[in-house]
Amino acid sequence: MSEDRAEDTGQHAVRPQAGESGWQVPWPEGARPGSWSPERARLAMAYVAAIRKTGSLMHLMSQAAADRIGINATDLNCLNILSFSGQLTAGELARATGLTTASITGVVDRLEQAGFVHRERDPADRRRVVIHLDAKHALSTVAPVFGPMMGAWQRMADQYSDEQLQLIVEFYGQMEVVIRDHLARLREAPEHPARE
Repeated sequence: MSEDRAEDTGQHAVRPQAGESGWQVPWPEGARPGSWSPERARLAMAYVAAIRKTGSLMHLMSQAAADRIGINATDLNCLNILSFSGQLTAGELARATGLTTASITGVVDRLEQAGFVHRERDPADRRRVVIHLDAKHALSTVAPVFGPMMGAWQRMADQYSDEQLQLIVEFYGQMEVVIRDHLARLREAPEHPARE
């Protein structure tokens, strides 16, 4: 694979040689792809492509699942976030999603109307509203949609040793940290940076 300077982007692009797929992966300055062996460059390209493809497919899966369940993709994402703890305040859910409190109110209204959640006042602080997941309704409605994929993932996991699975879990833990860091960076930056 050859390395070319991507014009005006401050990035390098690893370009495929003859016989390889006709696409390129941009690498930020400092990645030094020129120092890689051909095998390392091939693996690095496959690594980034796999992450990007997985992200796109998960986005498509979320949309298709939301359509099947009868809610929108944003509401399904909020439901997924809520499922990890079973309950969150409206403010916590807003911070977790990056949505405004007004938008979260709309999400919770729709989820409550659909029977997925209910609101309760926090007995320790009556100003706070706690959103509780209705686990029974969520399981009966959402589980059939995601169950087959979860089963396939479990069968995949069965193919790996404990040590290999530990490595995969650690990889996804590191991936979560990277994504959270860059999500925070994007939320803090102006929505439409000034063009030079």
